[in-house]
Amino acid sequence: MTTKSYTVKGMTCGHCVASVTEEISEIAGVTDVTVDLETGRVDVTADGTVGDDAVRAAVDEAGYELVGPVS
Repeated sequence: MTTKSYTVKGMTCGHCVASVTEEISEIAGVTDVTVDLETGRVDVTADGTVGDDAVRAAVDEAGYELVGPVS
């Protein structure tokens, strides 16, 4: 299991969190998505590695902007 953190811009409510969580959860291998609405931090846990491009595409599909991975 690996966990990677990202920052997502534009989320303002619980519906935003649900949309981002749903889209990222559909990526193959993702086992858990945790979103902190206040900071925009999104933690993605997966069996193996999930590419940043896949996460970016999922966040775009949800209607938000992936600022980038958190170091």
